[in-house]
Order: sequence, then structure tokens, then C-alpha cells
Amino acid sequence: MAKSPKSTQPSKSLPVIDPNCAGVDVGSTRQFACVPSDRDEQNVREFDSFTDAIHSMADWFERCRITTVVMESTGVYWIPIYDILEARGFKVHLVNARHVKYVPGRKSDVLDCQWLQQLMSFGLLRGAFRPTEQICALRTVWRHRDTLLADQGRHVQRMQKTLTQMNVPRWPPKVPHLWPLKLLHLAGVN
Repeated sequence: MAKSPKSTQPSKSLPVIDPNCAGVDVGSTRQFACVPSDRDEQNVREFDSFTDAIHSMADWFERCRITTVVMESTGVYWIPIYDILEARGFKVHLVNARHVKYVPGRKSDVLDCQWLQQLMSFGLLRGAFRPTEQICALRTVWRHRDTLLADQGRHVQRMQKTLTQMNVPRWPPKVPHLWPLKLLHLAGVN
């Protein structure tokens, strides 16, 4: 489950701003998490993407006295991790991958999580904006509504095309989304 990579040594030139932070590199099937090297003998661990594994990662963070978690991710794989860690009381920061992308020497997910943890401990990373839970829920519903409306339009066009190919005239032309239903009702289909 866990890998033991080379440990990164903290820089002597920068002061540690947040000693209680962890770094997580998020992927589609697994996450790599790193805590400060003085918190656990094995300070980098690998976790699956399933909910119980995310809770195991949160338990490990609690045992290591972590208060802040920074993660870098693209896509939507970060959302359940973010939600679970935030619900467990951690201060979670999602950082833009472009801000840390071109740093030399990072060659693996293990090194990514260590690098994120180190940069956050020095206070060099800033979290992206994340709206409140209510706004996120409203935005999700609104986006789903837009998708349904767009799908509805495509389905009406498909029905119109099919009826045109069957040489069935449009009726009534002023209500384009009702005439196929009316036609089906007249045909005896309920």
C-alpha cells in the first residue's frame, strides 16, 4: 500500500510557515500523500481512490497532527477527496497545477506530493477559489439543468428529422416541441 521514496530535506534558507501541512497528488485511481518527515517513519503513502481509502488517509493525517492539506489535480478526481477532508475538519487547498508544473526535478507522483508539502510548509502556495457548499450544489443543479435543456433541443430536432424522413408534415408549426407528442397521441400511442 505505501511506498518509501527518498525523503526530501527541508531548505535551510526559507522559514517554515505551516509545519502541520500535508501534500496530496491526486490521480484517477490512486493518491500519494506526504506528511512532514518528523511525523511518521513512512512519511509518503499511497492510497486508492475509494471512499474508505480516503477516510484512511484522513485518519493518517489526524494521527500525524496535520491541519492543512494541499493538493494538485486536474479533472474532477479531487472533488471527493476535498469534500471528505474538509468535512473531517482539515483546511484544504487546491492549487493550480500550472503554478508548480515547471519546477525541475519532479519526476513522479511521489515527488509531486513531497514537493507540494514542502512548498506549502514554506507558505509559497495559494489555494484556488472554492465557493461554499450551497453555491457548489446550486451550480451543479444549474449546470445539469442546462445540459437537460440542450439535450431536449437535440431530441426535438431528432424527432423532427425522423418525421420529415417519414414524410409526415409538421403540425402545429408554432409549437415545435408539442407537435410530435400530439401526433403520437393521435396515432394512439400513450
